[in-house]
Amino acid sequence: MRSGGRVVGATLAVLRLPRLSGGGSVASAGRKPETLWPPWGPRRRLCSSGPPWRILFFGSDHFAVKTLKVLVTERSRAGGAVSSLEVATLSTDVPVVDFARRECLTLHRWPLGDVDGRFDVGVVVSFGCLLHQSLIKKFPYGILNVHPSLLPRWRGAAPIFHTILNGDAVTGVTIMQIRPHRFDVGPILNQCLHAVPETSTADQLADVLAAKAAPLLLDTLCNLPQKIADKREQSPTGAIFAPKISASMSWIVWEEQTCQQIDRLYRAIGSRDGWVAFKAVILKKRLTAADFYNGYLHQTHGATAFVSPPRASTGEMPPCHAHKKTTCVS
Repeated sequence: MRSGGRVVGATLAVLRLPRLSGGGSVASAGRKPETLWPPWGPRRRLCSSGPPWRILFFGSDHFAVKTLKVLVTERSRAGGAVSSLEVATLSTDVPVVDFARRECLTLHRWPLGDVDGRFDVGVVVSFGCLLHQSLIKKFPYGILNVHPSLLPRWRGAAPIFHTILNGDAVTGVTIMQIRPHRFDVGPILNQCLHAVPETSTADQLADVLAAKAAPLLLDTLCNLPQKIADKREQSPTGAIFAPKISASMSWIVWEEQTCQQIDRLYRAIGSRDGWVAFKAVILKKRLTAADFYNGYLHQTHGATAFVSPPRASTGEMPPCHAHKKTTCVS
């Protein structure tokens, strides 16, 4: 190059950039790879304006696994609604962890580390823990909850059991946005209905609702910006709480419960544990459960029979109390 009648030499420097390995590290001859980004996830980027989404899945049980399976399939589908998928759990001894390991999904232990800027949306299915507002704000599109009831009916940990116990004829699945501090109170993005068969057990209903939940979630993810724009707040009326099932709920009170109530109790709880318990039976005297089994339960034509005397106050015969494996004779 000429400058003022002189030829000035110019040096062109060529910078060789090292090649990135598949794990997001820099490899050079004779040197150990250097990590450029934490190996447990993709590099930070701006939030997506639409699908496919970067999803962090929060779950635990078999109901959650069915939804996670569909998300894994969607991630591998060309043009699908999922670009990346990672999993957060409260424990390592749950079905979701077993499935995630088989599918080589990245696992996060609770409490979470830094997830800021790494995901677009979270998905919660049977997680069992309130999420703090500071965590929810790290997801630009919030955190979605897949809940097996028609909210606001049966908010809480055991909606399916209470659906059977109460004898509901209709239930369904709700996709809602999570809000901090309280379970199942956020705005509704999507819902579907399901008619409950009269003989359905809690386990059977859970299988059916899990099968409906996955496609409902995908429909929500494919149209997430519009679903959020059209969200509706839950009605202040009709909200019923569904607490966890406890041992005290399994007792049969023979003198108070009807055959229908005992049948529902068996289908809600007995179908899972194989039995429904009782504390005492009132005949002419108060009996313990052991006394009842030892002296007052006998076989009649291949079925277990219970003989109940007339009520002392009225002389009327009490109603028949039975469940699936028990008949009664007055």
